[in-house]
Amino acid sequence: MRGAPENGLSPDEKVQDPAQDAGNSDVTGENTQPVESTESVFQDSPMKVSLRIQELEKVQAELQDQYVRKAADFDNYRKRMIREKQEAIDFANTLLLTDLVQILDDFDRAIDAGVSSEDTAAATAFADGVVMIRKQLGSLLETKYGMEYYPSKDQLFDPHVHEAIGTQPDPDITEPTVAEEYLKGYKLKGRVIRLAKVMVKMPLETAAE
Repeated sequence: MRGAPENGLSPDEKVQDPAQDAGNSDVTGENTQPVESTESVFQDSPMKVSLRIQELEKVQAELQDQYVRKAADFDNYRKRMIREKQEAIDFANTLLLTDLVQILDDFDRAIDAGVSSEDTAAATAFADGVVMIRKQLGSLLETKYGMEYYPSKDQLFDPHVHEAIGTQPDPDITEPTVAEEYLKGYKLKGRVIRLAKVMVKMPLETAAE
């Protein structure tokens, strides 16, 4: 006679493995969590997609506009820096040239004095020499530094380039006009560095006032 099994179970009884039970549960679908369909996650209405595209296009347009503005601002800044640097170079010698203008004035006075001298031959030789030096200096200042004399006589009076030291009535004019130039005016690269001192002819109506 056979003895009873040590575990107290009959041969016909089977021991169920817990791991196997779990596997069987998975197969049969017991104790499983519902999984959201991938299609339901990514599927969206055409209206929402269209609105999203419009939003992105608007953002892109704004960013593009900002980029264009910033690029334009930087280009303007770069041009301004170049212009200011060039102006600093062009007008660095303003004070020096203003002093040299006074030397030109002395030359002009010497020339005038020589021409009016009674000793015609000596005066002429002196004046010719001074004139030559004056022309050389004037040419140097104009060609190398950009400083030039601007004529004023018979020009309409302009307070931006003329300094009136006196006025006189004139019935033949309708606008203030330079009658005489007592001190020459000079420009450096188009900018006035010394106003011309002038006598101004005034219309009778203006002079009467």
